[in-house]
Amino acid sequence: MANNNVWDLVPLPEGVKPIGCKCIFKTKRDSKDNVEKYKTRLIAKAFTQMEDIDYKKTFSLVSSKDSFRIIMTLVAHSDLELHQMDIKIVFLNGDTDETIYMVQPENFVSGDPKKMVCKLKKSIYGLKQVSCQWYHKFHQVIISFGFEINAVDECMYHKFSSSKYIFLVMYVDDIMLACNDIGLLHETKRFLLEKFEKKDLRDAYFVLGIHIHRDRSRGILGLSQKIYIEKVLMRFDMKDCRLGDIPIAKRHKFSLSQYPKNEFEKKEMQKILYASAVGSLMYAQICMHSDIACIVGMLGRYLSNLGADHWKAAKRVLQNL
Repeated sequence: MANNNVWDLVPLPEGVKPIGCKCIFKTKRDSKDNVEKYKTRLIAKAFTQMEDIDYKKTFSLVSSKDSFRIIMTLVAHSDLELHQMDIKIVFLNGDTDETIYMVQPENFVSGDPKKMVCKLKKSIYGLKQVSCQWYHKFHQVIISFGFEINAVDECMYHKFSSSKYIFLVMYVDDIMLACNDIGLLHETKRFLLEKFEKKDLRDAYFVLGIHIHRDRSRGILGLSQKIYIEKVLMRFDMKDCRLGDIPIAKRHKFSLSQYPKNEFEKKEMQKILYASAVGSLMYAQICMHSDIACIVGMLGRYLSNLGADHWKAAKRVLQNL
């Protein structure tokens, strides 16, 4: 926090109530699900923020999975360079527009904690507006380098220079670069490294939980969600389940008449994490598995009143993944 000049220590103004903060601990894993590092992060307690006083705009854009798949198609078709960068402490790059006072972090107190508070100069994790402010900061920086925003996806940018071109896709702190010229690619990366603290991961191989398999000599590019799917199966105790053949059979019909018929059945269904299962299937469908879109849409109709048949169908789709 000190290195990034996140706040100034100032006396608490009269009549102002500072927001709270706390430390959280996180384990970051790599593409093989191995522990990469342990992280500690100071976050603001957003539930103590007051609208129109501590924040105004909160909406932030993220790149669509359609853009990701389109870029992958272009990379495979035109044999583009595909690199990945990870922005460190991403949300500390955003500048706060509001005047926000925060209590001093526990065990890092300076002076009288009842009188001295942190006046935020930058956004920190946990603030309601933090992702919105980061997006606007990145947008201003990348536009200044000659990139243009995509007309459909506002988290996708492009730059053309004669016969050279480069595409940039941003998903919060993950940056993906696809380029037909290695010189332009390195020029763009140097610019970003000057503006933000980043980790250059070079060739992209693991993005948004999706593993990228590439054989440039054969012109092959493949995508896999194996690790994500294995985690989902473990969550629902289906790691060793038999592989399914199809997500839904023609004979399978769903209706409200399949809802629980008595209190015992209702209580049994309430124990099942059906909504979580459907949500997990939906993410897999949006990323790669468009073949399950129909059945996932059907299962989503019974989130508030599911029966045993609906849960069996959801498990069948999980088996099919």
